[in-house]
Amino acid sequence: MNKKEIEDFLNGKGDFVQIDHLTRFLTRDKPPLEKRKFVFEKLAEIYEKKRMFQEAAKMWNNISLSSLTFKEKMQSYVKEAELFIKAGKFDEADEAVKKALGDAHGPERDSVTKTIKAFYKEQALVYEKENRRSNAAKIYEKLLEMSITPQERQEIKEKLLPLYERLGRVTEYFTLKKS
Repeated sequence: MNKKEIEDFLNGKGDFVQIDHLTRFLTRDKPPLEKRKFVFEKLAEIYEKKRMFQEAAKMWNNISLSSLTFKEKMQSYVKEAELFIKAGKFDEADEAVKKALGDAHGPERDSVTKTIKAFYKEQALVYEKENRRSNAAKIYEKLLEMSITPQERQEIKEKLLPLYERLGRVTEYFTLKKS
């Protein structure tokens, strides 16, 4: 089957039926590299749409393993890290970032770290809007562990203090306020 035939076959089917067909296609037919990469991309798209971020991240890892250029691999690892951040799996996100930095060279490394910081900040804002304060606090704590500018550190502290106060984390509140 070529890419067009795969898309036509999947057209009109439910998401979980598509996942089943694509997974069986991978295991049964053992497609060549380009088709396998396409199937992984379709699976990642479906998983992300269904908010199954951890599974989508695994698909992006598979895409990076199927990629030929370092730039494609790096971009796939960054996307994997983004999805692990959305899933709340920070250790796995760190591993994906390490892999992305391993494939990045020179200015690309700075770009990767800036992008990852932006993903963390974006997800923290999502958690704040959803009143998931504990999750937002974890992300801000994670950001404080990263290499950030003094201005960024101050901004994060200003966001973290009210979260600690609302969560009743008095010890952390006063420790952060003193520093």
